[in-house]
Amino acid sequence: MNSLSHRAACHSASSRSGSAWPPPQHLVVSGHRRVAWRALGDAVDPAWLVLHGGPGSGGQPGQVAPFPGKGRRLVVPDQRGSGAGRPRAGLHGNHTAALVEDLELLRRALGIERWSILAGSWGTVLALAYAERHPGRVERLVLRGAFAVSRRELRGVLAPVERVRQRAGREPLWSAPGANTDTVMLRRLQQVLQSGTPGVTARRLLRHWSRVEQVLALRGMERSLLYAMGTAQTGLARQVRRQIASLRRGLRRDRAQAASRGFSRKDRGLWQKFRIQAHYLRRRCFTRPGQLDGAIRQLAQAGVPMDWVHGRFDVVCPTGNSLRWHRLAQTVAPGCSRLHQPICGHLGVEPAMLAALRALVDPCR
Repeated sequence: MNSLSHRAACHSASSRSGSAWPPPQHLVVSGHRRVAWRALGDAVDPAWLVLHGGPGSGGQPGQVAPFPGKGRRLVVPDQRGSGAGRPRAGLHGNHTAALVEDLELLRRALGIERWSILAGSWGTVLALAYAERHPGRVERLVLRGAFAVSRRELRGVLAPVERVRQRAGREPLWSAPGANTDTVMLRRLQQVLQSGTPGVTARRLLRHWSRVEQVLALRGMERSLLYAMGTAQTGLARQVRRQIASLRRGLRRDRAQAASRGFSRKDRGLWQKFRIQAHYLRRRCFTRPGQLDGAIRQLAQAGVPMDWVHGRFDVVCPTGNSLRWHRLAQTVAPGCSRLHQPICGHLGVEPAMLAALRALVDPCR
């Protein structure tokens, strides 16, 4: 659901891609809204649409880390209201079907006949919705950490277990585990995030939501570290340990600043992200029951190749999501789907996840 990345990983990702992270360009869509997007690579190369998670996160340099060399044209949009799009955090007309049509407008504007899609977390929902609506425009799908829009996933963030609450820092306004707390919490979040100049209560909730996401990401990474150490994968363990240390430092810093006054630039970014995220999650991302299953059946019948890449220790989106959808696709069209389970958690920049994604998008393979 959420899309986290480390600044260092993002910086190195943009360097490996062969180009600095470019400034955004804009496309006017319905109602004079402007969707932002960035492009890397040569226009004559095979095109990839790279979709961020969130909802509301916006495109980040870390998303192009799986493409370390040349030979691919990368299109990285900020979904409606996210990132450099305008109006910032706009909710009117912001729903999944509108995002799908924004992507199709962008494809046509860029003159791309067909593109492959790399998507992570919430982005997998949008990728499936787009591919269902425009199957003839999709070469293949590479879906990381698939999000199923389930109550279990929502409760993991909005009503987390006690251990997560302790590590994130106490916040009395945040829900404790219990029945329907995800619904109650989403209603509360939408109410306090309505204002464009959030007050004290909104700042506290925004900062806590961010810390909960960090703790969940840490749990997955810590479990993958234990596995790597237990199986004597020393090189992988060394890399994961460095990322864990970086994320822990950031979490300690955020906890120390939790009660700080004022509305910082970082708070503004959190408001933009979580205002959109609450809007989508409260409405189950504007998906109907069974819609995602139907999309997978349709894509399998159409012969669209699907690769499901899910961290073995993902505690944000259960690994069972990708496993079930892989099996569903295989039932419809054997051979159209593959499942990969690298030793990592939810983040797209974790070493094992990056290695798995690079192997899949490498044009030489």
